[in-house]
Amino acid sequence: MIHGITVTLMERTQSGVDGFNRPVYTTQATEVDNVLVYPATSEDVIGEMNLSGKHLEYYLCVPKSDAHTWTDQKVNFFSVDWHVYSLPEEWIDANNPSIWNRRFKCERYNK
Repeated sequence: MIHGITVTLMERTQSGVDGFNRPVYTTQATEVDNVLVYPATSEDVIGEMNLSGKHLEYYLCVPKSDAHTWTDQKVNFFSVDWHVYSLPEEWIDANNPSIWNRRFKCERYNK
């Protein structure tokens, strides 16, 4: 049986605005279990670099039961910080027999 790893999601939420009317964010670390993490192929890396200028390194597949916001968030796995930069690729639950239904792209946060 396939089982993912535990990923730390650093979820940013807007908590207010500062004196210049700019948003102020708070960050909360959340452990998300059973996230599939797999490396991007060389073709995917080259295609993503040509299309968006982002350096795709890993894909994250998130369980159906997860309700967190992943896009534009920082995550940590393999003791490295990563940035989730894509909108989710989402499959129809009824047509997907696995327990994962959303896939995100991530790049290294600090190189």
